[in-house]
Order: sequence, then C-alpha cells, then structure tokens
Amino acid sequence: MKRCVRVAILGAESSGKSTLAAALAERHGSVWVPEYLREFVETQGRVPVAADQYGIARMQVEREAAAVAQARNYLFCDTTPLMTLVYSRHYFAGADAPLAALADATRYDVTLVTAPDSPWVADGLQRESEAVRQLIYRYLLDELDARGIAYHVLHDSLEARLEQAAPLLRQALAMAPAISLN
Repeated sequence: MKRCVRVAILGAESSGKSTLAAALAERHGSVWVPEYLREFVETQGRVPVAADQYGIARMQVEREAAAVAQARNYLFCDTTPLMTLVYSRHYFAGADAPLAALADATRYDVTLVTAPDSPWVADGLQRESEAVRQLIYRYLLDELDARGIAYHVLHDSLEARLEQAAPLLRQALAMAPAISLN
C-alpha cells in the first residue's frame, strides 16, 4: 500500500505546464506524465482534428494509469481530458460525447493552473497567439468554476510556482488514502 496524489497541471499554451510538471517530479523524486498531444503531433506529422481529440485524451489517461506504479507520493499530470475538452470547444466548436464523458470521469486530487504571465512563445501546435492564450485561460477557469473543481493558480517564475505548490502538495499527501497497486 502506498499513497499517490494525482496532480493535474492545467493552463493555456506557453504558460509553463510542462516545465512545472518536470520540476515538481524532480523535486519530489517522482514521475510526471508528459502531454500526449505533443507526441501525437510529432508521430502523426500534423495537428489533430476534432475526431482525434477523444483518442488523445484517452491515451493521456492510459499513460497516467501506467505511471502510478512508478510514482512516489505524487503523479504529476501535464494536462488532462478537461483541458482537451476546453481546447475542443474552442477549436472545433464542441466536444464529442466520449471526450465529455472522459473529462467528467477523470479525477485528480490537486489541480494546479499555470497563469499565462510569462512571454508567449509559439509551440508549433495549432495554438496561435497571446490573445488566444488569454482566452483559453479564461475558458479553463470558467470550466473549473462551473464544475466546482477546486484549483490553485500559480504565478511568476518557476521557483515561485514550486514554492506556491509546496504547501498544497503536502496537505494533499497528508489527506491521501493508501492505495493498492494490485
């Protein structure tokens, strides 16, 4: 039996999610699950279309499930099906029922949101501008509020974000039930 706090790291593009996830995993001697969308774009050689969204989110969840065995106290998840849902609504004017159901069913113990307060940098995906980044951030916060999901917005430098996250993670670990890996 061990404890494993599932930490969702959400935010708009170019807001430092991946950097934060990797740094948190290193700091806590654990693992993180990279955003599968990036791998999808690299292996497929294209940006995803609406029909790809559920498969991308499902693969993200499958990789999270597989990573739990290697996690030490925390599993840091660089994005979630909910973030895929937010992007689908923006870029494809909606989300299909399987994606919506997956977003509803996937739960995390802590939700961290990276504020879009660093310079915007194009990432080669479909995401396009600082204005869109701010819009996606607002959509995300609205969606979290509508769902009643508690979240914590992390601001400023990576080091500041790590310090802001520390007490939240300690508290979540203290409250986490032990799980069996069988």
